[in-house]
Amino acid sequence: MLRWRTLGPLRATRDGRDVTPTAPKVRQVLALLLARRNTVVPLAAIAEELWSGQAPRSAVTTVQTYAYQLRKALHEGEEPDGPDGGPLATHAHGYLLRVGPGECDAEEFTSLTGEARTALACGDPTTAETLTGRALDLCDGPPFADVAHGPLLRGYALRMGELHLQAQELRVTAGLQLGRHRELVGDLKELACAYPLHEWFQGSLIIALQRCGRRSEALEVYQRLRVVLRDELGLDPSPGLQQLRQHVLTDRVSTADLDLLPG
Repeated sequence: MLRWRTLGPLRATRDGRDVTPTAPKVRQVLALLLARRNTVVPLAAIAEELWSGQAPRSAVTTVQTYAYQLRKALHEGEEPDGPDGGPLATHAHGYLLRVGPGECDAEEFTSLTGEARTALACGDPTTAETLTGRALDLCDGPPFADVAHGPLLRGYALRMGELHLQAQELRVTAGLQLGRHRELVGDLKELACAYPLHEWFQGSLIIALQRCGRRSEALEVYQRLRVVLRDELGLDPSPGLQQLRQHVLTDRVSTADLDLLPG
């Protein structure tokens, strides 16, 4: 059985043995096929990814060579069984990578976060926290971290980055609902530092600090956010953040204040 690791360095394993191709362009083709798994990827799209609109005249032949090399790698150096043998299938104008259920970490990540979102909406933060924890444990860095990114992979990486942030938000929401304010402060400080303009993370940190009895630190987070927004964007914090500040001042903060945060 093939297993595909995409959330971090690219890895392909067959029955536990590493069969990841080593040639950079072949790895890039594999990454694109994984990003669009179980869908025919046209030759034009592969050429756009590899050469960003400056494909050589030999682009079609070169892509065909890369596909052949990819087949050999996935067959552990043995001669491929033909254009439709194994996971890589040839179509009239492109290639399709067959990826079965449970084989790709990105598929599992998306499934787990979807289940977590449903659990949270149904009032089950314990299950939501467990599921998002499992999803985030799959992430070992940005998607295809050791592969060159052309325009198509850059777009895919941005989309997966947004899903990763949403998973973080789900985990924090579940944790706050479960009263894990102290345990979350460290993670939220790290997220707030990594995303200084992300008002949801900043607001969640304010809530966690206030619920821990650290009002002065909570107000410092708000003030720092206000300065950064003003200096970087010429904006004030959102009305919800301003209302949250008032709740800190009057000691009326609760997890319900998450609904005030933008996002």
